[in-house]
Amino acid sequence: MSNSADSPGTVSSPARRHRFRPVRVLTAGVFALAGLIFFTSFNTARGTDIRTDASLLRLSDLIQERSRENGELVESNAALREDIESLAERDDGSTAAEDDKLAELEKRAGTQKLTGEAITVTLDDAPPDATAKLPGYPEPQPDYLVIHQQDLQAVVNALWQGGARGIKVMDQRLISTSAVRCVGNTLILQGRVYSPPYKITAVGDPEQLKQALAASPAIQNYMVYVNVYGLGWEVEEKGTVTLPGYSGAVDLHYARPVE
Repeated sequence: MSNSADSPGTVSSPARRHRFRPVRVLTAGVFALAGLIFFTSFNTARGTDIRTDASLLRLSDLIQERSRENGELVESNAALREDIESLAERDDGSTAAEDDKLAELEKRAGTQKLTGEAITVTLDDAPPDATAKLPGYPEPQPDYLVIHQQDLQAVVNALWQGGARGIKVMDQRLISTSAVRCVGNTLILQGRVYSPPYKITAVGDPEQLKQALAASPAIQNYMVYVNVYGLGWEVEEKGTVTLPGYSGAVDLHYARPVE
């Protein structure tokens, strides 16, 4: 039997050996598209780290930026308030009794500087590799090793109960509308953000203030974590210090009766 080109099973025809294959075109298109994406990415990055640039948009960075801006606004507000008070003193028709009453109200409101004997309480997170130092206690969870809002609030409350005439948390004076709030292990106080260690300074009788700290049930519970897991705790007498007056804005909100 002869081996002709028309016999079944033969592929001797050039047209059949090089027939059109759509798959090859599709593969070439994919490689071309990948090259275009690579070129566009390189041209956009211009040699920079795209991941690093994207990290600048993280919420934590935004919070830090807003905290810095709030700090600048507080300083600006304080300067303007001093200008207003200076102008008011030039043309003040009030009596001496009225001036004394106003000064006393400003003192109670915390808007004026306060000088006196003080103590400072410092709270800090435990080391990240902390383990239980005493027998009978479980190994720490991450939650055990950081300062919480209730810890800071317990110290502030105890100092007020101990007769503190004024309190400063970090570099800000507390007033009646101040709220000590924590998000994670960061403190948000009057629009500004702080990280541990946290320092709380109180003007008052040092012995009474320290007794109030020792008598607080919430602080007694905190001291268990200090002794077992190594949370930071330090109480120091600071001698005579001057607390700054509160210089931020005051927004008051109140309820209204339904008519």
